[in-house]
Amino acid sequence: MNHLVKTHLVSIDQDTYSVLQIFKSESHPSVYKVASGLKEGLSLFGSLPTPLPTGILNRCRCKWGEKLLRLWFTRPTQDLGELNSRLDVIQFFLLPQNLDMAQMLHRLLGHIKNVPTVYSALGLRDACRSLPQSIQLFRDIAQEFSDDLHHIASLIGKVVDFEGSLAENRFIVLPNIDPEIDEKKRRLMGLPSFLTEVAQKELENLDSRIPSCSVIYIPLIGFLLSIPRLPSMVETSDFEIEGLDFMFLSEEKLHYRSARTKELDALLGDLHCDIRDQETLLMHQLQCQVLARAAVLTRVLDLASRLDVLLALASAARDYGYSRPRYSPRLLGVRIQNGRHPLMELCARTFVPNSAECGGDKGRVKVITGPNSSGKSIYLKQVGLITFMALVGSFVPAEEAEIGAVDAIFTRIHSCESISLGLSTFMIDLNQVAKAVNNATEQSLVLIDEFGKGTNTVRGETEEELRREKWRRTKEQESGPTPSPLPSAQVDGLALLAAVIRHWLALGPTCPHVFVATNFLSLVQLQLLPQGPLVQYLTMETCEDGNDLVFFYQVCEGVASASHASHTAAQAGLPDKLIARGKEVSDFIRSGKPIQPVKELLKEKQMENCQTLVDKFLKLDLEDPSLDLDIFMSQEVLLAATAIL
Repeated sequence: MNHLVKTHLVSIDQDTYSVLQIFKSESHPSVYKVASGLKEGLSLFGSLPTPLPTGILNRCRCKWGEKLLRLWFTRPTQDLGELNSRLDVIQFFLLPQNLDMAQMLHRLLGHIKNVPTVYSALGLRDACRSLPQSIQLFRDIAQEFSDDLHHIASLIGKVVDFEGSLAENRFIVLPNIDPEIDEKKRRLMGLPSFLTEVAQKELENLDSRIPSCSVIYIPLIGFLLSIPRLPSMVETSDFEIEGLDFMFLSEEKLHYRSARTKELDALLGDLHCDIRDQETLLMHQLQCQVLARAAVLTRVLDLASRLDVLLALASAARDYGYSRPRYSPRLLGVRIQNGRHPLMELCARTFVPNSAECGGDKGRVKVITGPNSSGKSIYLKQVGLITFMALVGSFVPAEEAEIGAVDAIFTRIHSCESISLGLSTFMIDLNQVAKAVNNATEQSLVLIDEFGKGTNTVRGETEEELRREKWRRTKEQESGPTPSPLPSAQVDGLALLAAVIRHWLALGPTCPHVFVATNFLSLVQLQLLPQGPLVQYLTMETCEDGNDLVFFYQVCEGVASASHASHTAAQAGLPDKLIARGKEVSDFIRSGKPIQPVKELLKEKQMENCQTLVDKFLKLDLEDPSLDLDIFMSQEVLLAATAIL
């Protein structure tokens, strides 16, 4: 398969959009209201309704602006001219003296819902002509919103009755456009009083038993004589009246055609339908004149959409304190000073900013260790999001940001599982890493979080075996090959992670910019990676305060001494007894000793309970169709387990 790549676009796959929460689809609570049944969740793109915001950057006021913003998000670019052009507009609207102008333009854009509302577009033109023409967008709007647009607006305004069209939900023309339409509307307006006079004359010629009548007009049918149904009129034959043609019965009213109603049909015709037909004809004529200048309207909508997007980005930058990024084509990588996660900082009471730097020939691979919940994943996503925002031409959540040449962003952070994929979690992880290994260049940014934790071999390597393997490799370098003491084909998550990193390090200066967060402390402790300037070890700063572990969420150089899994388990609410047992088993494994059974199980009563539970399992007939394992587990196993523990 050949990939068609546009050189100025940055490659980002769907998994990256999902794990970085650039886009996030959620089920809509009122599925029947939307075609797809989905809505945008908490994401970078999500809109900002009140009172609960679901996103940051989508503050567009017209639907074309929202579509353009989504297009920019799906097509991040390396075109520095285009990016700086966007940033120039955002920076202009962030100046305090331009706040009122930005709000006024935003209000005008909110009225551009369809082509007839070109009056708002004219307002944009007049406003942009008063703005500095050194900015390309303002200059384009002032030039492209030409006299043709004014002609279209004037033509529509002179023909269309907007209030009447809205009231009747159809196209209606203003008076004095077509004399024939005006005359027919005048007749239609005078029909009620005229038909009352006709009904009085008709009543004089009717049977004295008929107390009243009326003449009505029904579009497409014409004029009819309406008579109330008499008690004596039971059968259809009773409806016949001399000199009248019976038409139909409706709501205890008999409707007839008389000589006068036929005369009215011939004289006045079907006024309502005639008016509609003539107004429809005028509408088509107006459409033809507007479409003759369709190119102007298309260009107007394009520029209005662009202005809408940049005003939305400026609004977000003003509210959240974003800064303008710089672009350095010669810098291979990114430099971020005190960067913040744009979503996390809105959800946390306090957020600790962190810096990141990857460029040149040093520290192209950063290995980040630290306890669980210390902020490693947030740091990785923060780097990816700031880079992405800069590549769509937005201000970024950082004090300073310098973005070099970035051609792709690859991630292995979260496995997007689905039963339809038919793949295990680890296989999904491998696919994501394989995509990065096969496609990443020296200009690519690769973010990997906890790769390899989804698998382990049955005969997993102990730390002692890994030390022997390291010793064997050292001997090979000194005196030639030495037979390996380890079984062949013994590959687990740790080995795969080390192999992937070593592959990139072997590329030397063409190694991509890699951020790896891992809990595999053996990766560092056993020196599974070669030493050199390309590797930089980082950790999340913590402090032990007695039995408590204090997180500072600050990135610093170094390697974590422990994963502190027991502390994380305690925070998750696991019972102290289980945590203590976990520490005990961990100590047995680290020391290479056999795992001892739980001391309490040695008690006679508990051993009896265990034996009883085993006997119940052995008596199960798994081929019995009436066997309900759920009931067995809940009524037998769980109760027995409770008694044992």
